[in-house]
Amino acid sequence: MADTDVVQLSRNEEIKARSDFLRGTLVWELGEQAAGGLSEDSNQLVKFHGMYVQDDRDLRPERAKRKLDRAYMFMARLRIPAGVLTPRQYLALDRIATERANGTIRLTTRQTIQFHGIIKSNVRASMQAIDAALLDTIAACGDVNRNVMAASNPYLSRAHAEAAEAAERLSAHFLPRTGAWREIFIGDQRVLGGEPEFEPIYGATYLPRKFKMTVAVPPSNDVDVFAHDLSFIASVENGGIAGYNVVAGGGMGATHGEPETYPRVGDVIGYCNADRLLGVAEAVLTTQRDFGDRTSRKHARLKYTIDTHGLDWFRTEVNRRMETPLEPARPFHFTGNSDRLGWTTDEEGLHHLTLYVENGRIAERGDWRLKSALVAIAGMEGFIDTGAIVMTPNQNIIIARANDAERDAIERILEDHGVTQDVSRLREGAMACVALPTCGLALAESERYLPTLVSRIDELLARHGLAEQRITIRMTGCPNGCARPYIAEIGLVGRNPGKYNLMLGGAADGSRLNAVYRENAGEAEILEALDPVFASYAKERKPGEGFGDYTRRAGIV
Repeated sequence: MADTDVVQLSRNEEIKARSDFLRGTLVWELGEQAAGGLSEDSNQLVKFHGMYVQDDRDLRPERAKRKLDRAYMFMARLRIPAGVLTPRQYLALDRIATERANGTIRLTTRQTIQFHGIIKSNVRASMQAIDAALLDTIAACGDVNRNVMAASNPYLSRAHAEAAEAAERLSAHFLPRTGAWREIFIGDQRVLGGEPEFEPIYGATYLPRKFKMTVAVPPSNDVDVFAHDLSFIASVENGGIAGYNVVAGGGMGATHGEPETYPRVGDVIGYCNADRLLGVAEAVLTTQRDFGDRTSRKHARLKYTIDTHGLDWFRTEVNRRMETPLEPARPFHFTGNSDRLGWTTDEEGLHHLTLYVENGRIAERGDWRLKSALVAIAGMEGFIDTGAIVMTPNQNIIIARANDAERDAIERILEDHGVTQDVSRLREGAMACVALPTCGLALAESERYLPTLVSRIDELLARHGLAEQRITIRMTGCPNGCARPYIAEIGLVGRNPGKYNLMLGGAADGSRLNAVYRENAGEAEILEALDPVFASYAKERKPGEGFGDYTRRAGIV
């Protein structure tokens, strides 16, 4: 290769390569309290340990006027495969939110918890409290396999339990082997003089970009299998999971004005027996490790690797890395990707409550005191030892494994704390990213604004007799797509303050991308655009036809 052919790697690749397996200078920098943030290199490395350095953007103008540094703080995201916690673990996390963060808990769109507002002097204490609860934040961010999602509530059936167990095995198998997290945050000492440290799967530079996995149990697609790098769709036989259809190449991120970046739904590339789960996952992930673009981070996800080389090439390369190739895909069917709220009862007679949490924010707001209600429920005698708390991929929470008496007590606690389930159909299917004021990438509001917009759209739906129609609506403050807006029936993607791209035409089961209907629209323009579409949908829809399907059939998008 001539000198002129040398590939210029992205800066992040150099940071990873010289980081000493993700250690860098984090130990020293976290001890320096004079500065609230970290160096740029450490900002990148700390992501691998489940954290982002952020600042309160609401305070930026005033602090700049006073010539003060930004109000830096840390966001910490946990690794909780399948989203399952014991009540004691939940209580421990609530204490961390109260004592070390901003007093709220954020349920994420990837079935885990993140804390906001942790100041630098509280970072190590927060991590040590998480460790004491037998949890961690390892690989919740960064160029690695992140938190693995699974079909909500492993207690519903044997297949659901096996899906959660599959998520746990995938998470453990692809966990980075470096001891950096425990050394930096917990205080463990590095063992010197032994075998050299190495990463058997990732290598010294890890993956070209983040990697996301899910496990679904049809007919529910609550994990949005088509929106992620790698997903497994369970094939259930005799009550258990016999195997999986394998989906690869999904991804939601894009950049405004750069058509070479785009959202993509994954392709079904074959079927494998259940005992081959880890082998298939490793073949897909290592193909991305070896062929993913390390020169441009905007082009580094698996979706671009597949589109660059072709799906047939990708399937052949994955099969080459396994002793037995994938089999042809088997039939499957999804009916939706939203949660069904309320109580369900399993075969053992235990009760499970899927509780609506608006945009995943567990907090206290006047008479609506969800945070203290969940503490009271998790701490109930008996339930604290036998119950479970489960996060859903739709930012809701499941209070699981309650007996008859506990069910009655849970209902009383929720009522006493002003927590009701009386929400519209549209609100049930709404999801938003955090956006302002903490996300540095946000171009517009999302979590703080979507509830207001949903109320306005609800008025339109009621006017056209559509109040009981289930429609998924998702909003993000930027095009990175954390709330998966590109597969929603109504998607809203931030462009500028108060302005969004209005997207229509996604499928109710999350299997199809939507398309731009109005660009850079404010609230009045969004409502004006939706009103006639709702009117025609109410008059012209076929029996059982979803809103997204109608907009496609009618040629609206």
